[in-house]
Amino acid sequence: MFLYCKSLRGVHMTPHHGEVGHSHTVGELCEAGKSLYITALRTGRIARSEAEATPCLFDLALLYPDPDDSQWLRPVAPTAALSQLIHPIEREIQERRRRALALTDALEPFMAFTAQNSTAPQGITVLEGRNRINAILDQVLMDCSEELLTVQPGSGRQPHVVQKALRRVNPLLERGVRMRTLYQHTARHHPATLAYVELVGPSGVEVRTLEEIIDRLIIVDRKVAFIPASSDRLSALELRHKGIVEYLVGVFEQFWLHGLPWEEPVSYGPDLNGITGVQRSIAKLLVEGHVDEAIARRLGMNVRTCRAHIAKLGSSLGSGSRTQLGYLIAQSKILEGE
Repeated sequence: MFLYCKSLRGVHMTPHHGEVGHSHTVGELCEAGKSLYITALRTGRIARSEAEATPCLFDLALLYPDPDDSQWLRPVAPTAALSQLIHPIEREIQERRRRALALTDALEPFMAFTAQNSTAPQGITVLEGRNRINAILDQVLMDCSEELLTVQPGSGRQPHVVQKALRRVNPLLERGVRMRTLYQHTARHHPATLAYVELVGPSGVEVRTLEEIIDRLIIVDRKVAFIPASSDRLSALELRHKGIVEYLVGVFEQFWLHGLPWEEPVSYGPDLNGITGVQRSIAKLLVEGHVDEAIARRLGMNVRTCRAHIAKLGSSLGSGSRTQLGYLIAQSKILEGE
């Protein structure tokens, strides 16, 4: 693989070896590169064999071939190199400014019309697409100064989602923001979620769990709330209506009141006739008429696990069909006191 590096006198080609110590991002100069560049400036040239170990010197076009001897390289003056590196950046900034002004000019005539004729509810914005949702969420969290309330349903988040959450949470912790998060009991068995709580718990994030909770909810400083607008979570609602946000805060507080602190073990009660607490929860939802997918979602487990519990429940009660299972659940009295 070759890296093509432009210099002031043409194009230079040198192998890109990917040496250890050159893991910095494009546009940076490593310590070894700085040292060699200083040597080249002092002596007026440097051997090509020495420079090949520091590809960042070529990336930034700080060296060019010696016209008298191809085995040597000469340094580009820092002022000339800086000018050549900055020029395309300044040109890009100017182009972005031009585009911003053009967009402003194009949309400004419609703003007054929208303000006068909009029928959309005030304080409610529909966000489409994960990128748009995450961008707005990140923007709102940057201004968070007091409190962050979140509800995270399901058995736990994937590792890449947890890493993104850590990047969002750390700045909030540094600002002293109080954070409370509600998970479902099943999240206690999810490795990525366990690791996340282990990292942020001691820093001030309070975590509680419940068997059943509402869908995802994020409330920032009790002023802005985010909720899903579709089952696939590809759209969301950004809520700034004071009454709606206060209502959602009340919902959160009710769930929080009944939540079990993360450090306390979950107790489903003793098994009854070989039927576990989780299976009794499933039995309750079956009797209420919920289908497998809805039960799995309510209890924060995947459908396959849910059906395995239903099969074990049916076996324990001697059921031969789903219809008979409902009758046997009622006859078994395993839901007494529920």
